[in-house]
Amino acid sequence: MSNVTASMVKDLRDKTGAGMMDCKAALAETNGDMEAAIDWLRKKGLSKAAKKAGRVAAEGLIGIAAMPGAGALVEVNSETDFVARNDQFKDFVKSAAMLALEAEGDVEKLLARKMDGGTVDSVLKELVAKIGENMSVRRAIALAVSPGVVASYVHNAAAAELGKIGVLVALKSTADAAKLTALGKQIAMHIAATSPLALTPEHLSKDVLDRERAIYADQARASGKPENIIEKMVDGRMRKFYEESVLMSQIFVIDGETPVAKVIEKASKDFGAPIEIEGFVRFQVGEGIEKQTGDFADEVKNLSGQ
Repeated sequence: MSNVTASMVKDLRDKTGAGMMDCKAALAETNGDMEAAIDWLRKKGLSKAAKKAGRVAAEGLIGIAAMPGAGALVEVNSETDFVARNDQFKDFVKSAAMLALEAEGDVEKLLARKMDGGTVDSVLKELVAKIGENMSVRRAIALAVSPGVVASYVHNAAAAELGKIGVLVALKSTADAAKLTALGKQIAMHIAATSPLALTPEHLSKDVLDRERAIYADQARASGKPENIIEKMVDGRMRKFYEESVLMSQIFVIDGETPVAKVIEKASKDFGAPIEIEGFVRFQVGEGIEKQTGDFADEVKNLSGQ
């Protein structure tokens, strides 16, 4: 069995909200495998934050750039939020977003693009040296559609087209571009709020589906019900999972009652042309990155050499 450290227990507790002893037991049962321990706690009904994949810890900004029929997102990370509020940092992210659109969301191509007499990569290194804090272009992506529009939305805006959450939605249609853009922005706002995993159930990976079914099956068996009833219980919970996690099955947050699929269906009739969500993407600053934390008193002690 792997050694279970206090930091591992704390990490699991932060991610799930479960009790300390339950987290310790989960890690012991799963040989220290964090993802398996999260599943173990979910099966036992002990996780209070089962849908939380990890703490959002890194700082920085999401930048958005758009043009007719296309849009791009870029995430640039910094060590502190103080730097993320720096005007030079903001200007860099804005420029990087525009260049990400030209580079079609390819980070390697983006870093090699010309910027201010150098490249994106060299300008960023100069900014790191000037400000004295580590920064990186973590990821970028671009969407394009024809005919149609790519609508965007920024949440927790730090400036125009800059924020902590950025969303792009590609709507394929021959309908009026202004109407499509307004609809797309509402859908992007919905995605920012709900963070769907996929467009439809068919777009979910087999691994995700198998994992959810296994967890629901174990939970149902704990009730002592026969297998035929367990299968129905699992199917019911999977339907609920789709309603919570799949964009077209989610209830539209704008009105709180209509499934997104019905919103698109109604808009198609109102706009006089079929509308299809061809794709979407949501970036949140630092998602999946763990920020290192420590005891402040210990840090002072170490710095003083005591």
